[in-house]
Amino acid sequence: MADVTVVGGGLAGCEAAWQLAQRGHEVTLIEMRPVRRTPAHQTDRLAELVCTNSFKSEELVNAHGLLKSEMRALGSLLLAAAEAARVPAGAALAVDRDIFSARMTEAVLAHPRIRVERRELTVLPDGPAVIATGPLTSDALTRAITELLGAGNLAFYDAIAPIVSLESIDLEHAFYASRYGKGEGEDYLNCPLDREQYIAFVEAIRAADTYPGHDWENIRFEQGREAPPPDDGTPYFEGCLPIEVLAARGIDALRFGPMKPVGLRDPRTGRTPYAVLQLRREDRAGQMWNLVGFQTRLRTGEQRRVFRMIPALANAEFLRYGSIHRNTYLNFPATLTPWGSPRGGRDDLIFAGQLTGVEGYTESAASGILAGVNLDRIVRGEAPVLPPPTTMLGALYRYLRDGDPRDFQPMNSNFGLLDPLPDAPRDKRRRREQMVERAVAAFEAWARDNDIGPVSAEAPEAEVHA
Repeated sequence: MADVTVVGGGLAGCEAAWQLAQRGHEVTLIEMRPVRRTPAHQTDRLAELVCTNSFKSEELVNAHGLLKSEMRALGSLLLAAAEAARVPAGAALAVDRDIFSARMTEAVLAHPRIRVERRELTVLPDGPAVIATGPLTSDALTRAITELLGAGNLAFYDAIAPIVSLESIDLEHAFYASRYGKGEGEDYLNCPLDREQYIAFVEAIRAADTYPGHDWENIRFEQGREAPPPDDGTPYFEGCLPIEVLAARGIDALRFGPMKPVGLRDPRTGRTPYAVLQLRREDRAGQMWNLVGFQTRLRTGEQRRVFRMIPALANAEFLRYGSIHRNTYLNFPATLTPWGSPRGGRDDLIFAGQLTGVEGYTESAASGILAGVNLDRIVRGEAPVLPPPTTMLGALYRYLRDGDPRDFQPMNSNFGLLDPLPDAPRDKRRRREQMVERAVAAFEAWARDNDIGPVSAEAPEAEVHA
């Protein structure tokens, strides 16, 4: 066994630390908060969820559901904590974010082989380490990483959606339902709009005032968050576009995006609405509701004005406004080995999480698990291994490895990453079912052939010495 370091107390860092500790190593987990805060985090807890409270679908025929099955096969701390903190969300795994981060923090702090240090690291650690500092890595550590890798970092902007209180929602203009009847009846609260209301809403978004494009580090939201410029050449992540960016693409862009009404029927009219804003509960008690897909960089006053044009939100109380922050990630294919170590040396230094170019909670956590597994193998004198590209985790890492370094962009898990079936059925669902069957079998064989078993989500008892 070895003394190892994990830098970053987010989802990937916690998963990596847990894997290493459960496999017998003494782990020092370094988290800079609260000594050094970030533009997006609000608490000092480990594994704080900054954006949505959803880990997306649990269905195996969904890419995120398949990735979760692979995480479970290795022993995911995140999924155990999420199960204890879950709130109704149809086929999705959503959590009360406060309960979730509290469970993750308690689990990590209670582990007898994990020591948490609250300090900012400005240089890369010596010895075996996982770097999982995420897209909000401090400037000093970013410089140290850049000096080591010899290449500039990449960046994109990520956005957060508002949250409103249940008691301020006009339920006379809303109805509870999940798309296509999945989940329980009150998992989602739907705010319908007719054609006239929808067009007026889109036009209001297009005309609304956004935070300007000036030195983003010196601009503050009214509630104290930093705001980046929209036009400094840094792209938005396509999977998390602000609604004003979508609205500018065409009058129907929102109606075919986050406001799509498909799979929903208003019980009061018996018809599918023209457009729908869905709300998903944020907390277990159901007092806070998130505007699904409504990440934005509108000024806070404009958010109140524009979003209250939706009939059900006419008197909405905003518990959190939407905001945007700048995310940094590495040029993985240009600078890192297939498993995430620097090219040309330091095999025992592995980068993981969003910093590597995976996008999404489960993707970040899964890469942290794999980093922990591989660092364990490296310090034992074994070669690092990657799942085959017929699995979701293996396919993600193939994308990171084989991406074009001239235009490398973050990536969510999706079935397009997997090797195609040799004789694929025409039916889409059956095709995905066969891809899932192949992926599950391939992941089990890979773990078995490399003697990689799952770790427990329960920490061992601390040793007592006489």
